[in-house]
Amino acid sequence: MAKKISKKDIEAAKEKKIEKSDLEVITQAMLDKRGKGVCALDLRGIGTGICDWFAICNADSNANVLAIADNIEEQMLIQKGRKVTRQQGRENAFWIIMDYSDIVIHIFQSEYRDFYRLEELWADAPMQKFEDED
Repeated sequence: MAKKISKKDIEAAKEKKIEKSDLEVITQAMLDKRGKGVCALDLRGIGTGICDWFAICNADSNANVLAIADNIEEQMLIQKGRKVTRQQGRENAFWIIMDYSDIVIHIFQSEYRDFYRLEELWADAPMQKFEDED
């Protein structure tokens, strides 16, 4: 079963002054803008060499997909001092890919996530799910 990290857990970590990982900043930024099905695939142990993590979510509109991407970019810069290396898909916002070298982010419109099923393509990778408990 995938490990679930709630918003309450993240807030408690902030209060204890525990520094969040890049992955936590990214997934929280997704949740803050109502990303659905937020999860991360740990690719480190499967020898792909692409990156260490995929962070994935979906939304039901172009505007929501763009808002999630904008929030990730902003929060990574503010909290971690990291700029996105490259990104694609903003022009149509069906599927935005953001590359932070060690973490590649996939933000889909819901129908495209259902079609491409990245989690099934990378089924050998352990998955963590992240939920907002509001």
